[in-house]
Amino acid sequence: MVRATVIDVARLAGVSPKTVSNVVNGTVTVSPKTRARVEQALAELDYVPNLSARGLRNGRTGVIALALPDLSTPYSAEVAHHFVKSATERGWSIQIEETGIDLKREEQLLSTARAHLVDGLILNPVLLETTAVQRGVSLPPVVLIGEVDQPIADHVWVDNVAAMREVTQLLIAEGHRRIAFLGVMNSASSRLRLQGFHEAMDLAGLERIPGWEISCAQWTAQGGAQAVTEFLQHHPAPDAIVCLTDSLALGALNAVASAGLRVPEDLSIVGYDDVPEAAFMVPSLTTVSFDKHELADAALTLLGARIRDRDRPIERITVPHTIVRRASTTARGPR
Repeated sequence: MVRATVIDVARLAGVSPKTVSNVVNGTVTVSPKTRARVEQALAELDYVPNLSARGLRNGRTGVIALALPDLSTPYSAEVAHHFVKSATERGWSIQIEETGIDLKREEQLLSTARAHLVDGLILNPVLLETTAVQRGVSLPPVVLIGEVDQPIADHVWVDNVAAMREVTQLLIAEGHRRIAFLGVMNSASSRLRLQGFHEAMDLAGLERIPGWEISCAQWTAQGGAQAVTEFLQHHPAPDAIVCLTDSLALGALNAVASAGLRVPEDLSIVGYDDVPEAAFMVPSLTTVSFDKHELADAALTLLGARIRDRDRPIERITVPHTIVRRASTTARGPR
């Protein structure tokens, strides 16, 4: 079978080839009537865009890469969903990758972008010290998301310090005084969220109890459950546990229930990220929330601008956050 061309579609729809391209690419507004006529012709001819030819003409592939540290988490699944949705709205395909804290994997992805196998890269590094995005490195179009702030690249993030300070202050305002912190590890997210926790405790004049900042090898429900189980074997129950992610909070809920404690009657638990499952945990989880689609849209907008103009000024966008109060926290009287 001979592959249908833009000219074939234009002839059948009674429009110009340029109008067909506008409909296919979504770059220029076309009247609903004309769009319907073109879309009918596209369907009748089973038209498939020739991406290779398009790339030869404009030097672009129409593909971008999204690299996240750990694709197994609910947070990563939700973020990837919104990036795919937002990229599709722009006419881009998206290649999803996992990096962990592997410098070589980040370097490979940057090389892929420099070789124009993808048009640009959305990267979520774990640590500034280990990311491949460093001064002196030749960068393709790249946007960082998350907590690593590298001033040589565009950046979209949530203010982790403020968010964690505010959710801890909610607990303090409700009478919690002996507060544990779950999720300490060597990452930018952990450092910033721990800073916010410290600020809230210090502003309230509360003691940071030794051993109550709980380390965790993995930010998963299993990692959270194991860490809290071990903590409760050696310490009295706290008034509350601040968890660095909702996945850790899910594990904490399991460990607390296994220890015969009730949430929120015996202690309160809060999370971070507001993944869809947070509203359906038992009890439902108080957490830090932000718009994941807004995060994806902002990052892709910056990436598109960077692809078009490599020399434009670096931009940094902070996505707003809110505290969603649910059943896992309650006001607590003095003990």
